[in-house]
Amino acid sequence: MLKKFIDPNHPFFANALVRWLSAALPVLWAGFEFINGSPGWGLAFAALGALAFWVLIVRGPDKPADRQD
Repeated sequence: MLKKFIDPNHPFFANALVRWLSAALPVLWAGFEFINGSPGWGLAFAALGALAFWVLIVRGPDKPADRQD
């Protein structure tokens, strides 16, 4: 079985600010790379930022079994 690249249930990502920063910083770095003329690195960091946003923000961590939101 393959390990997850980003595990939203890891204790490191328990804080919402950490999840948002983990998604935003690669996107900001992608902009820096595009501005400095490195589109390959810009695309790589933009893709990683998009993946982090999808996994950490859109899907988010699993809800505990005892909560019924």
